[in-house]
Amino acid sequence: MSLDAVMPPMIPMQRPVFVMVAVMVALLCAITGVTEEASMAEIIDMHVHVAGIGAGDSGIHINEAMQESWRFPVYLRAFGVTREHLEAGGDAVLLEHLNAEIKASVRVSKAVVLAMDGVINEEGKLDRNATQIYVPNEFLARELPRFEHLLFGASVNPYRHDALERLEEVKSQGAVLIKWLPNIMYIDPADPELRAFYETMVELDLPLLTHAGRERAFANARDELGDPARLALPLEIGVRVIAAHVGTDGETDGEANFARILPLFKAFPNLYADISSLTQINKLGHLRQVLAHPELGNRLIYGSDWPLQFFPLVSPFYHLGDVPVSQASEIARIDNQWDRDVALKEAMGVPDTVFHRSAEALNLR
Repeated sequence: MSLDAVMPPMIPMQRPVFVMVAVMVALLCAITGVTEEASMAEIIDMHVHVAGIGAGDSGIHINEAMQESWRFPVYLRAFGVTREHLEAGGDAVLLEHLNAEIKASVRVSKAVVLAMDGVINEEGKLDRNATQIYVPNEFLARELPRFEHLLFGASVNPYRHDALERLEEVKSQGAVLIKWLPNIMYIDPADPELRAFYETMVELDLPLLTHAGRERAFANARDELGDPARLALPLEIGVRVIAAHVGTDGETDGEANFARILPLFKAFPNLYADISSLTQINKLGHLRQVLAHPELGNRLIYGSDWPLQFFPLVSPFYHLGDVPVSQASEIARIDNQWDRDVALKEAMGVPDTVFHRSAEALNLR
């Protein structure tokens, strides 16, 4: 298409001015390394959680221990809702709030909202007593089509008796990935009995976003199941695995989990990792540690771990060793949570390509 086809008619003096401006913009992009494709590419938040109280026929289940924990009211406040809001409008109110926040962002255009399957008993069915949080696929598959800025991240525990059928179902409903938190779902990623599940994921082109490392957001967890080394089996089978938090928290058998995941990046080109949660106060230095490994640069993906990006859990002033005080002050004044999160991670040295890699990892291009 020619320039004349998209530009209105110009008087003779306007065209030279326009050409001069266009040339200056092109030169600026060349100097700064910014391409039109990169500048216009959308940022997708790979890692966003929701919860609720079961209102509005959502099917969401939070066990009694979790609801009585100090964490639960903190999480609701971070979600931007109250129990009264949910009781009056149903748990979908949280999705409405989330969609509005993403819409208001000038940096992030979409977010993958994650379902969360529960613990499965010996009969292959949901064990509600052992499950701390359950966000069913059915709720998100029903509600998310109403929201233009939200994508469906399904969750299927592979120990369900109908796990393969559930994979087929969520794929048909538009799921862009499968989410696991092995530490609380009691999944062993290295279990050879899961081979058929992994092979079906490959056939359906469904990536696996799985927690890697220690887990401290819930009342209890089996952290041995978060050992990054257990991801070798799905990687060998060909699953595109996204290790949440780059396995930076905790250790296994006396070795840091981050050290245990690094060899997997060398061995498997289908391994990615998201940088969600790495600016939290309990993970100071983790993002710097990850960025010190330039060989990971083309494997990292942007994620926020919303709602766990609120003050006092996250603040730019916790990172003054990486961010100047004046810049930290500017970032702290950004109102939108996603714009603030992106700005902080940019200031800490996260490359621009990381923010635009979600579409590649999810095969959405």
